[in-house]
Amino acid sequence: MQRNIENRTSDVDDFGRTPDLNADAPGRRRTGRRRACRYCADRTLVIDYKDPQALKYLISERGKIVPRRISGNCARHQRKVALAIKRARNIALLPFTVTA
Repeated sequence: MQRNIENRTSDVDDFGRTPDLNADAPGRRRTGRRRACRYCADRTLVIDYKDPQALKYLISERGKIVPRRISGNCARHQRKVALAIKRARNIALLPFTVTA
């Protein structure tokens, strides 16, 4: 049995699905607004390894450093944050891992 291409409708694909009319363009993701770096916005904020209260917001509940795309930091300040977290861990101000 041979498929008749002329009889197929353009609204349905090969699997019988209708196209998603809410999607922007095929293959494109919708992205939200990029978060601004809080250290660039407020010059008075200082990244200091001796202040674990300020650094605890940049660590996940598992003890991992929160990535740039989630924290919204710029590359320069994310490097400084990572260095400060590592220094604070070495002198036992912040935990390396979560205790079970």
